[in-house]
Amino acid sequence: MSQVVTRAGKARVLSVVMGGGQGSRLFPLTRDRSKPAVPLAGKYRLVDIPISNCINSRLNQIYLLTQFNSASLHRHITHTYKFDRFSGGFVDILAAEQTPTSDSWYEGTADAVRKNLSHLLDNDFEYIMILSGDQLYRIDFREIIAVHIEREAELTVATIPVGRDLAPSFGIMHNDDRGRISRFVEKPNKPELLDSLKLSPDQAAEQELESGGDHYLASMGIYLFNRKSLIELLDNDMTDFGKHIIPRSIETHRVYSFVYRGYWEDIGTIRAFFEANLDMTSMLPQFDFFQMETPVYTRARFLPASKINGAAIEQAIISDGCIIDRSRISHSLIGVRSFIASGCRLHRSILLGSNKYETEASKAESDRDGIPRVGVGENTRIENTIIDKDARIGANCVITPDGKPMHFDDENYFIRDGIVIIPRNAVIPNGTLI
Repeated sequence: MSQVVTRAGKARVLSVVMGGGQGSRLFPLTRDRSKPAVPLAGKYRLVDIPISNCINSRLNQIYLLTQFNSASLHRHITHTYKFDRFSGGFVDILAAEQTPTSDSWYEGTADAVRKNLSHLLDNDFEYIMILSGDQLYRIDFREIIAVHIEREAELTVATIPVGRDLAPSFGIMHNDDRGRISRFVEKPNKPELLDSLKLSPDQAAEQELESGGDHYLASMGIYLFNRKSLIELLDNDMTDFGKHIIPRSIETHRVYSFVYRGYWEDIGTIRAFFEANLDMTSMLPQFDFFQMETPVYTRARFLPASKINGAAIEQAIISDGCIIDRSRISHSLIGVRSFIASGCRLHRSILLGSNKYETEASKAESDRDGIPRVGVGENTRIENTIIDKDARIGANCVITPDGKPMHFDDENYFIRDGIVIIPRNAVIPNGTLI
């Protein structure tokens, strides 16, 4: 069992990453993969974030609960996370399964944990950390564990301060002065309700928040339960932690808030995914993958260094194994094994790359069949676009959301939140205008 040392003493902790959601708001990136398996920052997957936070916090016994489109996620986990057999560490997958007592899919986060409770309880843990598989943040979980133990809490909910404009999108807590949660409201949208949940001036000052505005504590979807408390709170048919379990627990258990002040982003929509990735190309990104004290781990692919043949590149991330000819790339993120021919112009765009290199035989077959090779053909302009893996973009194409609706479906492309998405394995013929 993962035994971590905190300022409050030693603790045996088990971690569970929720990876079973359908991820409909990230469609079409989730058309062929689960949400935690969506590529991130050129070479990572979303699920690498919570797992890396666990490993950097010395929590090395981790379960991943999966359900929808889980094949690529399973493959990534299997190829990536291998611990020394003497360490006792693991990242194990618990997929939705039929049992003598249940033949249904996971119906929510709490239901997913409940249906795997027998597997989880086989481990000798004192505390269990429940994490989301689709958030971008960097936390030392030992800080949460220490506060939880010091307060003698039965459940601790990680929270982050948000303004009034964002509060209706989150579960909002109201704490007493000792940090104990007295109220929890899921997505409050009435003005009088929001007024009753905002932090007092003294609470805002304690958190060093700007004076003059309304501040709220939003749930981050990170929960730390005592073993006994988890069993008690799941002894019912409630399906979701945020909507059901947490509000009920406030009435029956000692529930406290841990306030986090760093960067945190819920990658739940195409717009959030797009902006979070492009922010990584800025001079001072909000999430820094170059912080080596707490690295983000992912699959080692053993790819060659990228080759740049005279391209002009401004504020961009170029991943491993790419070949980029004489083109212009700005404020863009280029994923692994990307090929960009000469004369292209990419601005505010994300290429997720390719899963493998084309062989000479497959290139000849593509040329014979009159379809573009994998990558971006010459003299193509791409703006405000996400191009999924293994897409074939022809020569002399223009792809931009300008003049188009915010939401649109076509055979070869989609528009979500004003961003064009070219789906995985799509073929965009030469000369196409989108």
